[in-house]
Order: sequence, then structure tokens, then C-alpha cells
Amino acid sequence: MTIEARFRLKRGSFTLDADLTVPAQCFTCILGPSGSGKTTLLRAIAGLTKCRDGYFRIGEYIWQEGDYYTPPHKRPLGYVFQEPSLFPHMLVKQNLEYGFKRIPALERRIKFEEAISLLGLQPFLERNSNSLSGGERQRVAIARAILTSPKLLLMDEPLASLDSESKRGIIPYLATLHTNLEIPVFYVSHSHDEIAQLADTLVFLDAGKVKKVTRITGRNTSIDLPLEPGKDNWAIIEAKVAGYDNEFNLTYADFSGGCFYIACGELPIDSPIRLRVMAGDVSLSLDFQEETSVLNIFPVYIEEISTNDAATMTVRLDLLGTPILAQITRKSAHALKLEKHKKVYAHIKNVALIH
Repeated sequence: MTIEARFRLKRGSFTLDADLTVPAQCFTCILGPSGSGKTTLLRAIAGLTKCRDGYFRIGEYIWQEGDYYTPPHKRPLGYVFQEPSLFPHMLVKQNLEYGFKRIPALERRIKFEEAISLLGLQPFLERNSNSLSGGERQRVAIARAILTSPKLLLMDEPLASLDSESKRGIIPYLATLHTNLEIPVFYVSHSHDEIAQLADTLVFLDAGKVKKVTRITGRNTSIDLPLEPGKDNWAIIEAKVAGYDNEFNLTYADFSGGCFYIACGELPIDSPIRLRVMAGDVSLSLDFQEETSVLNIFPVYIEEISTNDAATMTVRLDLLGTPILAQITRKSAHALKLEKHKKVYAHIKNVALIH
């Protein structure tokens, strides 16, 4: 099952010429510089911006092809904007019922109580919507969207207007929604943390064109897909909690390439976790070094080397099937005589537990 989108639209000096295919059950993050066409692409998918030259299919359902065009109000999708746009004169429960009651009973795939539970909204049902905090209002907006039993959920920077604490509070709800409801999500964001915690697939847009579609984990970790120009790149690693060292407050996490030592609190054994390794936190050596403060040292093979600028390079490394990235200076690469397929040792100075 896949989602296919092809849209060509010209507005003034801007042209959207996007062509992409992603797995139907993925949490897909759309990223790119300002003005690259992220919101325009979402609006074309929703039918809010009509493209005469367009095609959209989700699984077996075609919403647009040639002269066939499903109007926006007949597309089974939910759309969450940056601002919640709740009805201020209604209670939270009434806001939720507004979306829920639009769907015939036989077509409802999500129960009213289920959405309330997943978004943690039970304490707010009898409150007026304009009395809620920004994070609470956005949770109501998300619940209202999923109560329409959508086949696709579109989210356009839904956390951009929230403070850091509110963002941290709402991200777990987003991850739970995707996992429990199996609704595919197209999510626009500029936040590294949001993308790292939520995304399965990345779509990178630039000047209206899809430059790359890649899975965020696994063999497709990319060295040429910075989230923002000049920003450090990173790799995401799926792992499982293997144990805990009470003396030194370290968690052991097994992954396909071995075991990480992570400085964090105790976690349930066998629980799946997601780790982020920044390319700038990885250094390389030709030999295994025992007398070092770095705990996570692994033998790796060089898969690819890319020049960033006049001073730095990014190296893609294969750690027994797990890809990681290292950002080093060109001088270091020259001194170590780095080349493709060469065996080196990766010293990972910091491993962040993100999910």
C-alpha cells in the first residue's frame, strides 16, 4: 500500500512540480527551506488548492486523476493547522462532536471515547475552548480531526506556535495516534526534535520540487539531506532496552550493531527506544583506543564521503548494518587517509534518547 502524489501548479514566479511515493502507513515529514512549497503541497493533497495537472492516490482510492477530481469536502482526511481554530462559543465536547457527527455512524472507524482517551482530553470536556492553554487547544484540534475517521491526516506545523514545554507534552500524543490508529500522516515542520521523534519517512522539498524521499532509519540514512542549510546532520537508530547499571546510572540499549551505553534513567527492559546520534558527536580513529572517556566505540566501514565546505566533510559509516554519520575536518580525513570501504573505529561521544 502506497500513497502517490504528482502535482504541477504555477503561481506567479513559483512552480510546484512535485512527484512522490511513500508507504501508506508512514508518518511522513515534509521539510525544506521557507518558500519551498510545503504548505502548497499539503493544500493540493487536500484539494484546497486545485491543480489541473495533478494526481493523488492513497492505497486503492484515487482522489484526483485527469479530469476526475474529488472536491475537498468529500476527501476523507483531517487537516490540522498551526492555529487550532476551535469554535470559541462551544465547549470542548461540542467542538469534538462537530467533527464526529459529520460522519455517518456506519463509516466511523474511530470511537468518540477512543479519541478522548488517546489525546488525554477527559478533564477538559466541559470547559469552554477559549479557556484552554495553547497545547490543550491543539490537542482538541487534533482530536476533532481524527474523529472524522480520516484515511489521511495532514498537519501543517501544528506545534509551531507552542512553547517548548507544550511541545514536549503534545509530541507523545502524536506518536501514540500514529501507532494506535494506523492513520498515515503528512507532517510539515522545521523542528529537528519533532522530525527525529515522529518521522518514519522524510520528503525534502526545494523550489517546489521533491529532491529526495528517504526512510529516517535503516539503510537510507543520508549524508546529503541536511534539515536546514548549515545544520548538523544526524542518524536515527532503533534500539531496545537491555539492562541498567545502578552504580553509574547507565542504560544499556541493544541494536543491530551492538550495545549503546546511554546516560539516562532506568527504563523498562525490552522496551523499544529511538536514539539520535549527531554527526558532530562522532569522531574516527584507525585503531581501537582503550584509554578514552568515550564509552561507545564501534568498528565501522566507510560507505561514502561527501565534502560539506572548504573545511569539513561528512562520512557515512556502516556499523554492522546500522548507518551512522560522522562530520570531520578535511584535514583529519587526509591524515587518516580515509577512503570508501576502509575499516575505522567510530567514537560516539553522545547518544540522545529521543523516544
